[in-house]
Amino acid sequence: MDRPFYPEKIFPLIAQILPYLAVTFEVMLGVLIVGLVLGFLLAKGSLSKKKWQRKTAGFIINVFRCTPPIVMLFVVFYGLPMLFWAIFQVDINDWSKAFFVIAALGLLFSANASEIMRSSYLAVPQGQREAALTSGLSESQAFVRIMLPQAFLISLPNLGNSMIALLKEGSLAFTIGLIDIMGKGNLIISLNFGAYGIETYIALAIIYWVLTLVIEQVFKLAEKKFSKGRKGLSK
Repeated sequence: MDRPFYPEKIFPLIAQILPYLAVTFEVMLGVLIVGLVLGFLLAKGSLSKKKWQRKTAGFIINVFRCTPPIVMLFVVFYGLPMLFWAIFQVDINDWSKAFFVIAALGLLFSANASEIMRSSYLAVPQGQREAALTSGLSESQAFVRIMLPQAFLISLPNLGNSMIALLKEGSLAFTIGLIDIMGKGNLIISLNFGAYGIETYIALAIIYWVLTLVIEQVFKLAEKKFSKGRKGLSK
């Protein structure tokens, strides 16, 4: 029998789900930090002059990029406790589920972040690095003062798209029991014995849609702000 549709339930459901937005943001922030740190190391390795570092970084990036998010999530959630116990004799099964989500998605995000960093760095004319070195700057000073700001500006559009993808991938966290906005939505449906399912998912879709628009606007504003005074710099 077809279930009735109650559109008037959508906004009250949004109000019930929104308090769990903090969990979603905490996970995204953790994944962002882990992903950017690991991504920087992978990008550095892929740009290395040493062949073994390039090969190793490329292999890791390919493995992460070819692994579906839900597979990585389950591998980390079930495999990491076994690894910790085998190596350190430490039981981490009772650790927060957010830790496992951040670890799994952080690994996946690092692969995309590394490619964004690598391509953005290569997009900056290398003549500017050589000019900086000729003017007396050290290699690290040339990177921080000349190359990094321009590479960061170039990376913003792709980084914004990756953040949106990360937001969507984070919705899988409920599969291991983390109660974020998606987890709360599924919990509401379960508590109502399957009732208001379509209304709940529409409420979630509205929340994700608004969050996506906010992320897009934040990155557009950041790109506009950081591009001031840099027009023509890369010519």
